[in-house]
Amino acid sequence: MRWLKENSLALAFLILFVLALAGQAVAGMLDYNDQELAQGGEPVSILQYVTSSTFAVDVAENWQSEYLQFFLFIVLTVWLVQKGSPESKKVGQEGLESDEEQQVGRHAHDGSPAWARTGGLRLWLFGNSLALVMGAIFVLSWLAQSVAGLAAYNSERLDDLRDPVGWGAYVTSPEFWNRSLQNWQSELLAVLSMVVLAIYLRQRGSPESKPVGTSHAATGVEN
Repeated sequence: MRWLKENSLALAFLILFVLALAGQAVAGMLDYNDQELAQGGEPVSILQYVTSSTFAVDVAENWQSEYLQFFLFIVLTVWLVQKGSPESKKVGQEGLESDEEQQVGRHAHDGSPAWARTGGLRLWLFGNSLALVMGAIFVLSWLAQSVAGLAAYNSERLDDLRDPVGWGAYVTSPEFWNRSLQNWQSELLAVLSMVVLAIYLRQRGSPESKPVGTSHAATGVEN
């Protein structure tokens, strides 16, 4: 029970993710079959649908936009600040901060990760590992979207008796960028809303909010 309590936030989001993905699969299959029947085609099973390029591109395009959002937020908040927002460092603290502030090298303590006590490449990799992993997942998701999207796009073209296109032509096409940018703009708007609304609004008990009685001008302060 202690383990469940200590990991309850991650577990809750994992369960919600699985439920949402399953719901997307079922709803997507029903919508796909409805369109196929309207066009005189054959319906597919849930297994056929979740292994299709249609399902893969829908999932991948959402994943890559989410990880792009996190990657940009992690990197930009190193150097950029927003006065009054708990999502920002305090004004004047922009930058990578000193070794003492980051508790690395000779400033590491007994509980510090092993790579935080070292120097050189290992310390650089560990000190940037969050952004590197988020960026890598974004790139991989983007590539998965482009490959799955290409297969789905060419399937539609063949149905319309048009010639298929190559990967390079697809990733420079309006179809691909329409899919990408409609997701990017929504994610960037969500981050902007969180950064700005958290200046003036509160959620009691949430670490993403300032304490209820904290001044609107207080920056980098969280519950």
